[in-house]
Amino acid sequence: MSHHHHHGHEHGHGHSHDHHGHHHHGPTREGNKKGLAIALTITTGIMLLEFFGGLITNSLALLSDSGHMLSDASSLALSLIAMWFAARPASPNKTFGFYRFEILAALFNGVSLFLIAGFIVYEAYGRFFDPPTVASGSMMLIALIGLLANLLSAWVLMRKGDVKDNVNLRSAYLHVLGDALGSVGAILAGIVMYFFGWYVADPIISVIVALLILKSAWGIIKHTVHILMEGTPITIDQQEVYKALEEIPGVINIHDLHIWTITSGLDSLSCHILIEDNQDSQVILQEAITKIENIFKIKHTTIQVEKSDLQHAETEV
Repeated sequence: MSHHHHHGHEHGHGHSHDHHGHHHHGPTREGNKKGLAIALTITTGIMLLEFFGGLITNSLALLSDSGHMLSDASSLALSLIAMWFAARPASPNKTFGFYRFEILAALFNGVSLFLIAGFIVYEAYGRFFDPPTVASGSMMLIALIGLLANLLSAWVLMRKGDVKDNVNLRSAYLHVLGDALGSVGAILAGIVMYFFGWYVADPIISVIVALLILKSAWGIIKHTVHILMEGTPITIDQQEVYKALEEIPGVINIHDLHIWTITSGLDSLSCHILIEDNQDSQVILQEAITKIENIFKIKHTTIQVEKSDLQHAETEV
């Protein structure tokens, strides 16, 4: 009996895991990759244009927008690298594969954005008191090209990728839209300088763009730290999970319940279920697995079913 029982569990688990690997990422993974690759190419080009444009026209607003673009390009590149890593198989010493790389990369990205924003604010501070002349005509033209390119990137991501569900793609999309705002800002600064000669508009807009960069950086850092701390996925309420499992007939209680995120879109759950001694553990196990998959969309579950005579140590967490 015990051998059969073991086999049954293995089979159930193996199947559910498989299911996750193939169907979940199937249709959109290629689209996601393609969308990101196109957006990355566009963004990198515009970033270089704005960077050199900023140096030539002496506009800090353009330079800060190119810093914004850099943040964007790096996050797109990280997402692509992460997808490539995630496709690599798990190895014996990394049983979850390389999924976590995406999260570490995002954390690094968030920190680097903080530094860029800091540099822009520092530079703007120096310019406030003695604003240099800016070639505003050329500057507006470059910012306009940047804006159009950003809108194109956003459109490509919407068309090709899964912007709603994939954290990677959503962050890329929000970055691109944030960049569009930065370019709009640079255009406004250009207009003001061109018609009124108020060159202080340039550092003012730069600081606003720097704040945009900081906002996205803070969001990224908060999210990635939550995942690295094995935080419960934002979409799931732990109390709801307790309730759903305790409703199963024959279940006495649930303990040692953990829910965490491996990477965006891949969540994991483990728990112990204490059941009445006269119940069939396989039946209850099956119902628990099905419930968790249907209600909470978690396919990666590990559940330990216990009866009254089973002893185990008190857990710390």
